[in-house]
Amino acid sequence: MMGLGMMLNMLFYIIVLGFAIYGFVLLIMKPFENKANNALVILKERFAQGEIDAEEFEERKRLLKD
Repeated sequence: MMGLGMMLNMLFYIIVLGFAIYGFVLLIMKPFENKANNALVILKERFAQGEIDAEEFEERKRLLKD
């Protein structure tokens, strides 16, 4: 049977591996998150400048969130 030390060592490596995978996923998803947010910022700026009306703003905002 495995000793307590070996089990704790294995648990430690599993936790480290889990954090590494979590960090990797965050790094992969970050560029996609910024693009959607950037589009919403541009949409808000166009609405504030009067380039689009409220109805068009709401429609495009809804499309961006889908």
